[in-house]
Amino acid sequence: MVTKAKKLKLPKSSAGITKSYKVRIGNKQKKGSKINIVEERDIFKEKRKIKKEFILEGLGCANCSNKMEKKIRELKGVSNASINFVSRTLYMEIEAESRERELIDSIKDIIISIESHVKLKEKSKSILAENQYEHNHVDSEELNKNDLIRLGLGASIFGIACAFNFSEPISTILYFISYVFVGGEVIIRALKNIAKGQVFDENFLMAIATTGAFAIRQYPEAVAVMLFYQVGEFFQNIAVNRSRKSISELMNIRPDFANLKIGLYVKKVSPEEVKIGDIIIVKPGERVPLDGRIVDGYSMMDTSALTGESLPREVSAGDRVLSGFVNKNSLLTIKVTKSYGESTVAKILNLVESAGNRKAQTENFITKFARYYTPVVVISAAMIASIPPLILNGTSFSEWIYRALVFLVVSCPCALVISIPLSFFGGIGGASRSGILVKGGNYLEALTKAEIVVFDKTGTLTKGVFKVTDIKPKNNITKKELLQYAALAESYSNHPIAISILKAYDKPINKSEIKNYKEILGQGVKVKLKDKEIIVGNSKMMIKQNIAYDKIEAVGTIIYVVMNKQYIGYIVISDEIKEDAIQAIKSLKLVGITKTIMLTGDSKPVAIEVGKKLGLGEIYSELLPDQKVEKIEVFDKQKSPKGKLIFVGDGINDAPVLARADIGIAMGGIGSDAAIEAADIVIMTDEPSKIVSAIKIAKRTKIIVKENIIFALVVKIVILTLGAFGMATMWEAVFGDVGVALIAVLNAMRAMKIEKI
Repeated sequence: MVTKAKKLKLPKSSAGITKSYKVRIGNKQKKGSKINIVEERDIFKEKRKIKKEFILEGLGCANCSNKMEKKIRELKGVSNASINFVSRTLYMEIEAESRERELIDSIKDIIISIESHVKLKEKSKSILAENQYEHNHVDSEELNKNDLIRLGLGASIFGIACAFNFSEPISTILYFISYVFVGGEVIIRALKNIAKGQVFDENFLMAIATTGAFAIRQYPEAVAVMLFYQVGEFFQNIAVNRSRKSISELMNIRPDFANLKIGLYVKKVSPEEVKIGDIIIVKPGERVPLDGRIVDGYSMMDTSALTGESLPREVSAGDRVLSGFVNKNSLLTIKVTKSYGESTVAKILNLVESAGNRKAQTENFITKFARYYTPVVVISAAMIASIPPLILNGTSFSEWIYRALVFLVVSCPCALVISIPLSFFGGIGGASRSGILVKGGNYLEALTKAEIVVFDKTGTLTKGVFKVTDIKPKNNITKKELLQYAALAESYSNHPIAISILKAYDKPINKSEIKNYKEILGQGVKVKLKDKEIIVGNSKMMIKQNIAYDKIEAVGTIIYVVMNKQYIGYIVISDEIKEDAIQAIKSLKLVGITKTIMLTGDSKPVAIEVGKKLGLGEIYSELLPDQKVEKIEVFDKQKSPKGKLIFVGDGINDAPVLARADIGIAMGGIGSDAAIEAADIVIMTDEPSKIVSAIKIAKRTKIIVKENIIFALVVKIVILTLGAFGMATMWEAVFGDVGVALIAVLNAMRAMKIEKI
């Protein structure tokens, strides 16, 4: 009999992502098979979409990238689009049936209409292909040299015009020539953008302001303001490029090559060319290119790039190693277990690089704010220039035009539009260096509002390494026989409890003796062994099967064993609490968490014992996966309207709960595919204390974002007000634009520094 699929109706996650999860629970008998499949999951079923990634070569304007993103999203056939200004990457989801070539042509038209010099280039999948960042970095250095020469010539001519007392016609010509050198590029860009309908940008604002200053015969100020603006932009671009480089270096774990062993020879190849089962050689000082197991050799591994751990890890033959580790001191021979695309390093890089896809609410707000802010300021400037001279006696149009021009110059929202995504991406990069993978700015921001943290027990707060600690037989059965029956019954299961029983038994098992294996979710297993029926399970299994048994109260998981409907004893299995779990719970309370809760499928005595040791507020035991979801629904109603609920699980058995929580954190450990895919945040080291670090990083990032918003808006409002009343010049206005943007970008770079957290 197959039960109907239970659909967990999950509301839109408050972190900003719609989550859905479908679980089928029940016994489905496969024809001709003696093994019952108990649980079948159908994850994230939806209309087929194709994911595409493009590099935007030459992208330097954050405000322009927002305009591009908005227009690309509106294209027919595009399901989702996001531009990561930091990595200059366009991420897209397009419907499978859409005409890809036509769509790409439309995207190119949009990009050229907004920034004519920006080129769209499909992201190369080859690991040995030209490094995209380095290519852009070289291009930007060439542009910087050209800009310096042009600005130097313009500044020199401007200096000569100011230093010598030339006649007015000659001075005017010199000022005009210097203005062309310094600001000609801005004027051309402004005219091109106006022709394309892109009016309200920084080029337009500076063009209007400085040509207006020329019109009212303020020649020196017009040139000086344009020069100051261009120098400010120059330093701002350097700061942005350096922050991009710093962020990219935080996750500099991409392997460049693999030493593939072919017979007696070793060939240097791209990691993508290596197949599962191939043998590779990793020399001292080299990075492990692919996941695998050591065949020969002993060495120390630097795992800090993946886990943030400072101490090297000892490895030898039989041990598992992951791509991204650095071999410290000896030659290692490794058998590859995963292709490059499925390797740990590829998944982590993809996760971190695409984190900009999911933008924080603050980022989305600033994008919308900038869209309306600049046109409002331009209209206000037009009113300042035209209305006061008509209604106030003793005032001139030139005086109020100058005030309006000051008003215009300061209005550009670049400081906000650039610095805020840089801050969030810096926070994500800093967290990744500490072994915490955050899948988007929205989740980082959501962490700052966390109020309730709900933990799974096994593998999250405890090590998940079960060990048989006691065997109590009954009715003339020996300990050896009791353990043997339990091991035979559990031989098909991959549950941690089954693995611990098989490890304790430690003998070969003849699976041909086992018939009609049936695993019942959350209860246990039932099998036929020749003429015997064996049942191994918890108290729920005993009750369901109507077996008379001795109810045991002990610290540990109690597994009861039944033969031919007769209870023959029990086995005690214990798990250890993680070293930093107690301190993690204490620290969570210090960072503002109001409730710490534990949900477990384990027995009540074990749950209470572990919960008391850890100092948890609430403990719920003997829960099935769907009951955990029901509990999460109850806890969700207990938080404040803006509060967030975190669920921390092992990322394998807790996917429905991870999906339902506002923020799902997987203690999945390095290399756990299920953890990386199921959760919003992945703790690579399995340490509960890293949850505290993640919250601290998030709060620090949010403080930096708030600092930039308050600083930029306060300075702009002050200068706008002073300018309107004739108390500020264009010099202050340019500082309010490029000066504030430069300071905000430098402040944003602090988000990457996590040493003191």
